[in-house]
Amino acid sequence: MQTIKANTYSVFFNEEGYSYLSSLLKPTSYSKIFILVDENTSEYCLPIFLANLATEVEIEIIEIENGEEHKNIETCLQLWHSLTESGGDRKSILINLGGGVVTDLGGFVACTFKRGIDFINVPTTLLSMVDASIGGKNGVDLGQLKNQIGIIREPKAVIVVSSFLETLPQVEMRSGLAEMLKHGLIYDIKYWNKFKDLSALNSEDLEGLIHQSIEIKNIIVSEDLTENGIRKSLNFGHTLGHAIESYFLENQSKTKLLHGEAVAVGMILESHISMQKDLLSAEQYQEIKRIIKDIYDLIDFDENDIEKIIELLIYDKKNEFGKIQFALLNEIGRCKINEEADNQLIYNAFKDYKAS
Repeated sequence: MQTIKANTYSVFFNEEGYSYLSSLLKPTSYSKIFILVDENTSEYCLPIFLANLATEVEIEIIEIENGEEHKNIETCLQLWHSLTESGGDRKSILINLGGGVVTDLGGFVACTFKRGIDFINVPTTLLSMVDASIGGKNGVDLGQLKNQIGIIREPKAVIVVSSFLETLPQVEMRSGLAEMLKHGLIYDIKYWNKFKDLSALNSEDLEGLIHQSIEIKNIIVSEDLTENGIRKSLNFGHTLGHAIESYFLENQSKTKLLHGEAVAVGMILESHISMQKDLLSAEQYQEIKRIIKDIYDLIDFDENDIEKIIELLIYDKKNEFGKIQFALLNEIGRCKINEEADNQLIYNAFKDYKAS
């Protein structure tokens, strides 16, 4: 697959990625290589990665526990101490080998250690390949509130190795698929239409869809790195999706949702709000709801859940001047940013989601 050029870095694929690393990671360039993994990528991905990594630079492995609940400042403190105690300096480089938690957190740690060292993202989940590792957003959660602490700084490179997807359970693949669906909904109806019959897609089709999804996100980010305009469209499904994810993460009586599962619900809800605001036709809303519900399980919400989720919206990092900001659909393939929606529109959307 062809290399994708971003603002200050490139996204390499498969063997080209390993070739790039071999040319980059020289003793004259870096004093030490740190590889950040979680428990899963340490077992399933690290041996493959190391077997293909040709370098004479000393390598140190740092492992963290897996899961969104560990994407916090406490884990960052542990990593800063580990880097310091292991001899990390300003000529060290951090390679983040993992899913969205590893690339988000690892990027933030690299950006803040010694006022910033180079880092490379090697995403191992579908979600991280098409979203989390792309675009330069690095950060951690503040309690149950998603991505409240962070910085925008692009990596040295992103290396996408599609064979890592073979280590993933189906639920993780579905989680990543949500971001790909989003890219079609906000930017390209032809891309969205390719997901109408998932059973017809093979592994080669999937690689092409991943490449196209990264291209879409890269086009948007390259135009608006600091999220003052078009990049806000990438938040479609995430205003309510993040609130749902946070609520289920902190509530002990709830089964924790993966990011993509929460965003899938958020996309249905925010599509319904788009329809209520006469931005999206009823026909296109029904199409969106049908396709997403065919892929993802229905999530149960009671009235108390909905109230608590709406309360969490005020903490959304996209809010401006105390007002909740939505990215809504103007039609499939087009997005309208900086849209407000009162609580009644949100309640109506939940009611429709629950009824169907």
